[in-house]
Amino acid sequence: MARILVVDDEQQMRQLVCVYLHNEGYALEEASSGEEALQKIKTQKQPFHALILDIMMPGVDGWEVCRQVRKTASETGILMLTAKTEVSDRVKGLDVGADDYLTKPFAPEELVARVKALLRRSAYADHDKTQDLKIGELRINVECHEVKVKGTPVDLTAKEFDILFLMANRPKRVFTRDHVMEQVWPINEWHDPRIIDTHVKNIRTKLKAHGLTYNPIKTVWGVGYTFNLVEETTS
Repeated sequence: MARILVVDDEQQMRQLVCVYLHNEGYALEEASSGEEALQKIKTQKQPFHALILDIMMPGVDGWEVCRQVRKTASETGILMLTAKTEVSDRVKGLDVGADDYLTKPFAPEELVARVKALLRRSAYADHDKTQDLKIGELRINVECHEVKVKGTPVDLTAKEFDILFLMANRPKRVFTRDHVMEQVWPINEWHDPRIIDTHVKNIRTKLKAHGLTYNPIKTVWGVGYTFNLVEETTS
């Protein structure tokens, strides 16, 4: 169950956010100040998967909470809430480490959709960073961000690595382009999902060039892609 901390100095706003998210089955906690939020994050027995964080709070504001959280919890999804509409404020929020930005007032459906997107990306980021996947001739080391074929390193870009690991860690699951985009790209950097095709093509080419004798990323026509554990020569 995803754990979410709702941080706002206005009790009515906290309760409203919790009402919107309650039906999604999340475990919700509240903090009425930045200081309380940081204390809860510090003393938690289990990490929060996402923070819904108001910016304008007395004392420790949302920006400072975000900065502090990012020092130790780079994978926690952070959604900033604010009444401010200036582009400079949205940019500042992203600069200090926020994943997304929602202006008050907002529609319940939009809040829920954005939280779900945050949690999907957190689910990918929460994979064991010491995990070392071995699939036939292919080896993927997440901690070192390294891919090898028959012991030889393969030079993948950051996005190529993320896409390969996402699929390899969930073999046989079919990934649509939109799903890969949501998992790998920040919301503020979304592109045409067809860019996934280019990245997959590059991954296949590089793995083959380094001696991989089968194509692990199979095309599911009209849907997307899946990672095959079975060594086969067709795509």
